[in-house]
Amino acid sequence: MVLFYCQNLGNVIKFILMHYLLDERGVSMRKLLKFLTSRIFIIGMLILIQAILIMFGINVYSSSRPFIYWGLRFISLFAGLYIITQQDNPMYKLVWIITILGVPLFGGVFYLFFGKKNSARKLKKYMKKLEIKTKIAISSLSNEVMDEIKEVDLGAYRQVKYIYNKALAPIYKNTYTKFLTPGEIKLETLMQELRKAKKYIFLEYYIIEKGVMWDSIVELLKLKVIEGVEVKLMYDDFGTITTLSSRFRKEMISYGIETKVFNEFKPSLDAFMNYRDHRKICIIDGNVGFTGGINLADEYINVFIKYGHWKDASIILKGEAVWNLTILFLQTWYTKKPDEINFIDYLPTERYESNGYVQPFGDSPIDDDLVGETTYMNIINNAKKYVFISTPYLVIDHEMMTSLTAAAQSGIDVRITTPHIPDKWFVHEVSRSNYKTLIEAGVKIYEYTPGFIHSKTIVSDDEYAIVGTTNFDFRSFYLHFECGVFLYKTDSVYEVRDDYFDILKVSKQVSIEECNKIRLPRRLVRAILSVFSPLM
Repeated sequence: MVLFYCQNLGNVIKFILMHYLLDERGVSMRKLLKFLTSRIFIIGMLILIQAILIMFGINVYSSSRPFIYWGLRFISLFAGLYIITQQDNPMYKLVWIITILGVPLFGGVFYLFFGKKNSARKLKKYMKKLEIKTKIAISSLSNEVMDEIKEVDLGAYRQVKYIYNKALAPIYKNTYTKFLTPGEIKLETLMQELRKAKKYIFLEYYIIEKGVMWDSIVELLKLKVIEGVEVKLMYDDFGTITTLSSRFRKEMISYGIETKVFNEFKPSLDAFMNYRDHRKICIIDGNVGFTGGINLADEYINVFIKYGHWKDASIILKGEAVWNLTILFLQTWYTKKPDEINFIDYLPTERYESNGYVQPFGDSPIDDDLVGETTYMNIINNAKKYVFISTPYLVIDHEMMTSLTAAAQSGIDVRITTPHIPDKWFVHEVSRSNYKTLIEAGVKIYEYTPGFIHSKTIVSDDEYAIVGTTNFDFRSFYLHFECGVFLYKTDSVYEVRDDYFDILKVSKQVSIEECNKIRLPRRLVRAILSVFSPLM
């Protein structure tokens, strides 16, 4: 109801601005108008109002009632002690300790709202049911592939075993893979495969925006619906809050496309609002799958130039391993109705002879397992020759910093490429604040000079690679639903490696001298931002 009134208030503001305040700077005013009446602004203001009211109420009642004052102090004290005893990341704990010490009256209360990770208790019950059903489904698969890997490479076996145990994701042979970069190549390949769909198409994306890319896809989806193909579409509400209108879901349903919105963003002081679906998955008939960093918007195919040239990466799978991606999609689609799904009904029906091994996997913030970060660190820690990393953000914790520096100090050729043109200046400043420590340890840092690199890839020793959706940052490691594909001795490993060499040709290496030239005010800004990096 509150949101309904705020939306109507937004329409009134829009009417006034349109009729009375537009001048020769009309374009700028329209942008301001669009922002002030946008859903993200209205919801943000509602959340801010709630926070202000809570702080105001606490301040008023605590000043006149000593027992409330001391009660809140004790809440903050016990919250602080609770945080210290938890096994969370030290930087995450530091943020909350600073907050509680800085505002002891409010800090404990805010931690109860935002900091506790058990705010999704009901969802955890559903996820537990899905976990049981997933274990039953994959139990029918043979362990021959894992046993085969164990015989030739214990390092690879440990990675594979970890992913299997923690993400319930088997590893497969008989799967064709092809590394797709940049976004233009992914779109071309995606359209080719969508045209072949006979039974179903599943789409799960963080960002969708109308334009050349999405319009071409949706026109094809509409034709497929007419042909009798089942089409399911799921997108994250926060990821699309500035790119899609409130009418989009109804529009898709009118075309015959089943559509769901993941974790609808509401004006609520709830930590669960932080949990976003950052995955990018497309499944076609259970035999073809796509994932990687590429969303469905025009900047990803360089039709719309947003931050210079947009460099991104994706991967196509054909064959047995697609089932893991299908399971991930169905787990999310049927989260609140786990009894309705039977994973066995969606087994791949085609096999592709290929070399190497393929293991798609997912990561969830609902459990306590940092699968995305751990799989990266396993590759880094087991490297014998080199580790090459592409990531748009380098906002890393102590554990990841230790892995990277230890590898470099052990003689491993560790290289990391980040954007030269950022999409978020404050996140980029935190990324750059990590350069000096890494470079001093022997890590080579590069910035992609043509623009923004959004690829999330790691490749090592011509044997291992991961292509997926997980950034090297706190949000991906701790707060997002993510996915990736672990590759072992496939041709795609070489494709990822060769692409990295191409990236280096147009990237600038960052020197220690450049890091030392940073002036004190900027260093202070970076230091402050780094403290609060777990919240970015």
